Amino acid sequence: MLVEHQDIERKVCSILRILSDSPEPVGARIIARQLKGHGIDLTERAVRYHLKLMDERGLTRCLGRDGRLITEQGLEEIKSALVADKVGFIIAKIELLAFRTSFDPEKLTGQVVVNTSLYPKARFKKALLAMKDAFKMGLCVSSLVAVAEEGQKLGDVLVPPGRVGFATLCSVTINGTLLKAGVPMDSRFGGILQLKGSRPVRFVDLIHYDGSSLDPSEAFIRARMTSVGEAARYGEGKIVANFREVPALCRPLAEKVLGKLENAGIKGLVVMGRPGEAVCEIQVGLNRVGIVLLGGLNPVAAADEAGVPAESRAMSTLIDYRQMVSYWDLLT
Repeated sequence: MLVEHQDIERKVCSILRILSDSPEPVGARIIARQLKGHGIDLTERAVRYHLKLMDERGLTRCLGRDGRLITEQGLEEIKSALVADKVGFIIAKIELLAFRTSFDPEKLTGQVVVNTSLYPKARFKKALLAMKDAFKMGLCVSSLVAVAEEGQKLGDVLVPPGRVGFATLCSVTINGTLLKAGVPMDSRFGGILQLKGSRPVRFVDLIHYDGSSLDPSEAFIRARMTSVGEAARYGEGKIVANFREVPALCRPLAEKVLGKLENAGIKGLVVMGRPGEAVCEIQVGLNRVGIVLLGGLNPVAAADEAGVPAESRAMSTLIDYRQMVSYWDLLT
């Protein structure tokens, strides 16, 4: 009975997370479709059954044919329920999004993983200008971005009234592209990377993915631990970056794929080590190669440092690569 109860609670929490991501009511059909992306296969009828029970518990509010909204009690339930399940949530999300990535760097088609940031309309232009140096110095996964006005969507993310949605390319896209090419990538941690003379020196702080329920980049930016603006202007500062490992035998293939990604405008690689060699003072396993990738939220961190914060979610959704435009086109 305990196992069955936990299974029900996991389904309830997954439904609540879907509702919490939407500012508008969501119906059972859409919820059932999105649950498949969470690895949960429920029929539309089964979703309705769970929603009815959640209404009775005060977790959701029914708006008739329009669907359901999550309540304050529902938001609290997400924070407190199944604490043990939250450990490792980020690594599971990375693996799922990498699997769902379908980008082909030769055909320039397919889905890529993005981070989304929401800015007040009146401050969006100022935020863009504050990001200029970070983009100019390449402290980003790509200069390709996407923008959506209120009421429009960036993947599954609906932009609320009075806001502008801004999407930056996430390094998990690199994970996914390598995976499709036959290169397994082990995502170890996100951290703060120190630069001196515009060169990477060492990680000064880190959060392991497999023990975290929060995205490291979001946590570091909120804690104001970055100095991306200074790193871009003077070559010395602290940026968000990610540490990955691949099997040593895959290094030549990984280099080939990363070259194709660079030709497609995706240049998130900071450094790739040699087999068994420490990278940025981080030791790697036997017959493994360490890889440091830039964090996609670095430009957003630069804007935050300049006094223009955003409501950001790292690796939040997938969008079509063809929806991306050059950051520089937004300044004209």
